[in-house]
Amino acid sequence: MAKAKKKTIKKAKAVKPKSDYTAKDIYVLEGLDPVRKRPAMYIGSTGPDGLHHLIWEVVDNAVDEAMAGYAKNISVSLLPEDTIRVVDDGRGIPVEKHAHTKKSALETVMTTLHAGGKFGGDSYKVAGGLHGVGVSVVNALSEWTEVVVCRDDTLWKQEYVRGKAKKAVRKEGKCKGSGTSVSFRPDPQVFETDKGEMPQFDWQRILERMRQQAYLTKGVRINVSDQRPKNELEYQSYAFYFEGGIRSYVKHLNRYATPKHDTIFYASKEVSKISVEVSLQYVDDLSSRELAFANNIHTPEGGTHLTGFRTALTRILNDYARKNNFLKADEDNLTGDDVREGLTAVVSVKLREPQFEGQTKVKLGTPDARNAVETAFGDAFKSYLEENPSDARAIAEKVILALKARKAAKAAKDMIIRKGALEGLTLPGKLADCQSRDPEESELFIVEGDSAGGTAKMGRSRRFQAILPLRGKILNVERARIDKMLASKEIKSLIIALGAAIGDEYDESKLRYHKIIIMTDADTDGAHIRTLLLTLFYRYYKSAIENGFIYIANPPLYRIQKGKDVYYAYSDAEKEKNLRELEKEAKTKKPSVSKVMEGESSVAKAMEGESSVAKAMKGEGETGDEERVKGVVIQRYKGLGEMNAGQLWETTMDPEHRILHKVTIDDAEEANRTFDILMGSEVAPRKAFIQSNAKEVQNLDI
Repeated sequence: MAKAKKKTIKKAKAVKPKSDYTAKDIYVLEGLDPVRKRPAMYIGSTGPDGLHHLIWEVVDNAVDEAMAGYAKNISVSLLPEDTIRVVDDGRGIPVEKHAHTKKSALETVMTTLHAGGKFGGDSYKVAGGLHGVGVSVVNALSEWTEVVVCRDDTLWKQEYVRGKAKKAVRKEGKCKGSGTSVSFRPDPQVFETDKGEMPQFDWQRILERMRQQAYLTKGVRINVSDQRPKNELEYQSYAFYFEGGIRSYVKHLNRYATPKHDTIFYASKEVSKISVEVSLQYVDDLSSRELAFANNIHTPEGGTHLTGFRTALTRILNDYARKNNFLKADEDNLTGDDVREGLTAVVSVKLREPQFEGQTKVKLGTPDARNAVETAFGDAFKSYLEENPSDARAIAEKVILALKARKAAKAAKDMIIRKGALEGLTLPGKLADCQSRDPEESELFIVEGDSAGGTAKMGRSRRFQAILPLRGKILNVERARIDKMLASKEIKSLIIALGAAIGDEYDESKLRYHKIIIMTDADTDGAHIRTLLLTLFYRYYKSAIENGFIYIANPPLYRIQKGKDVYYAYSDAEKEKNLRELEKEAKTKKPSVSKVMEGESSVAKAMEGESSVAKAMKGEGETGDEERVKGVVIQRYKGLGEMNAGQLWETTMDPEHRILHKVTIDDAEEANRTFDILMGSEVAPRKAFIQSNAKEVQNLDI
């Protein structure tokens, strides 16, 4: 029998799929295209912060000219149609042809990244703009830009559209002196809010920044004007000029506080080619304010210069307290928290090659800055304490009191925590908790009063909404230490409900709710309670505000009913709008008779007088609104307790229909000042605040 041939099977070769990722997929962005492609990389965001950052970049260049000794005057103008103009009397940007780019130096600076006079040479010994992307980024993110330069008695000009030059640099005639004018309009294609609109420039924000720059660059005048169209005939204009520099700045920051010593400390010294300026003063307060600057750039996250200042401050005060028997041999040293309680300090360094963390320069990383500040400030502060014994004694007593209070507060807090641990630290009985244990979907409503709390408990969604009623007004934590806070039953209940502890033990990862909603009545008592709660959150849960966890509920002011139709109005203007629409609708259906019959009765005449009883009968002075549309009934809510559970859910608690205001901290320094004024112990600043803002108050309930 013949053998069967062995059948061989050839394995098919694996066919690799052809890659569709080729050289054609590699994009090379030229000129300023990278900036327009990823604007947030250069200015932080495309919201209000990024919009204002454009101004800061241009102003920084003008301030650099001032720090170099060439400019004495800077002006910043807000013009119509969202236009900004910054003018300085410095040397003016060079206009001659650049050897490398073969273009005018002006066009090179305005249209090329990493081009400028701050990378080498002696043009600038110190500068805030270091990366060469400042003004070119402004140009890239603007709908149009115009630069006018005066140099050598000749005026030069060039315009740009979204970062590209329209024409070459050209002569415009003769001029006197020297300087640069930069005008720009931010591009609406780049900047927008959540509503799809371009954010608006904030006058107060610009004003505060320019005032700050004037303090940091003493002897330089900065003019700021708002020339946008308004109802007023004249525009707003301010001029800032401070010979005292950062010493004047500290005085300005403490204008509403009570100082613990009269003489404001100030020191200025150069160490290792780093210029150091420090000014400080202690006030009667529990919080501290430390502002750090590097080459006039505010570094909100501090850095090496602030570390050097804090190290020297703690060391010098400990040495002084030991030497003068304020601290006994067996007592603990002062800590950093002790010596910073009630401190207002400004630390400013100017150095040639600063190292910032990130393009937006929020933190200084230069190692030499720490040693320079520690040496310069330490030597000067030690001499100050020796030469001013009365001021030194006041400072020592202040920090020693802080030490004793801290130890007492810690003992009280530890006792409470130990007691709570033995009792299981159970949630407060008044808390109606939600079923969900996911913080991201859980909401806590902090409600004013047991009555409104009961209504809220009936109207809520039990699955994700928790209710914590508060009885009366909580303790003002602006004037109290943590031991007194923990002794307050209402605050203790709130801290336990939040679950993240407080003070040094605060742990945001344990926060039980990521929506903490303050829900109070729409009257003065409700506003006061809301302010007290915001003070607590700002002082002890600041990161919860920064991370967007704190909200304010907005209950309606009016309930308008006509037949079966119900409308809610959240302001007097909205009520008027609803009434006009109902009135218009009624007129289209049939003519309404609104003329009062002649020979009015005595009752009608009495109503004309609008007595307090009549007003109450008609709903808090809303006399006449009901007569405008036949059959309409208007209810003015004085408190949350006047709503039934269904109404409260429908208007204020239902995620589909409610209005919530997220609490944010746009300017921490201004927020700190406002809380000091409103909740601090000084009456005069609070009175002045009320007088200056009285006209802006609406729906005042007296």
